[in-house]
Amino acid sequence: MRSLRIATRKSALALWQTEHVAARLRAIEPGLQVELVPLSTRGDEVLDRSLAAIGGKGLFLKELELAMERGEADCAVHSLKDVPMELEPGFEMPAILQRANPFDAWVSAEFADLQALPAGAVVGSSSLRRQAQLKARRPDVEVRDLRGNVNTRLAKLDEGQYQAIVLACAGLQRLGMDERIRQTLAAPDWLPAPAQGAIAIECHHSAVRWIDLLRELDHAETRLQVSAERAMNRRLHGSCQVPVAAYAERDGERFILRGLVGDAGSGELVRAAAGAVVKELTQAEALGVEVAEHLLAQGGRRLLGG
Repeated sequence: MRSLRIATRKSALALWQTEHVAARLRAIEPGLQVELVPLSTRGDEVLDRSLAAIGGKGLFLKELELAMERGEADCAVHSLKDVPMELEPGFEMPAILQRANPFDAWVSAEFADLQALPAGAVVGSSSLRRQAQLKARRPDVEVRDLRGNVNTRLAKLDEGQYQAIVLACAGLQRLGMDERIRQTLAAPDWLPAPAQGAIAIECHHSAVRWIDLLRELDHAETRLQVSAERAMNRRLHGSCQVPVAAYAERDGERFILRGLVGDAGSGELVRAAAGAVVKELTQAEALGVEVAEHLLAQGGRRLLGG
């Protein structure tokens, strides 16, 4: 009987995602023992500053990768949107699970949608991508940073610190909070973070005895979809310091990839889209690069500071 140790963040959502992965793996290998290794990351601990100010989303991974390098965990489970475009040397992603709802959720007790907000209302979001799209639609509202796990953010909304907040649909749905979703902010009008809604499994190259099992959870269509989005982001050198959004959807044999680059202060957005036949990863990544080039040519380079 084998025993697998999975590193995870300690938040309720991270633990749900890791338990979900563990259940899937036990179904494939009956008798498999799975131990969760909950860890606190710098991204979880520093909540008084934005992610952009403290170094980016990679802060959610570092402690988990160190645990794998030290032999304290065999793999780690992440929200793929939090995973940097390039993994640290020695690491790989053997599995990307089937994507859940990729879109953002409008959450408010008082107001049905963004247009219903009065001028000067306060909307909370920790994401520059969300902030830019909010400002583009409602330059007359105040967008304030909002950090913390899902329950913390909802509590701040319920306390009246914000009139509305924007969260990921997938996170709310995974935690059984569908009723908090007042409106789904969906493509093509509103674009999510690259790979939002997808769970990824990361492991160190030394964990060879687990690779085949972990690959059983890989969802080929999702990998193609998120690879196009992440390739676009990689070409833009995007990170949480820059508002970048992307969404690829299948149209027959073709993928349509939509992307945008924004400015969280002014609400200026540059958009681009392209389509291509996508049956393998190289085609998905080529589509991502094509959309990135369109964005750069249309003004994205200036917004990205290039």
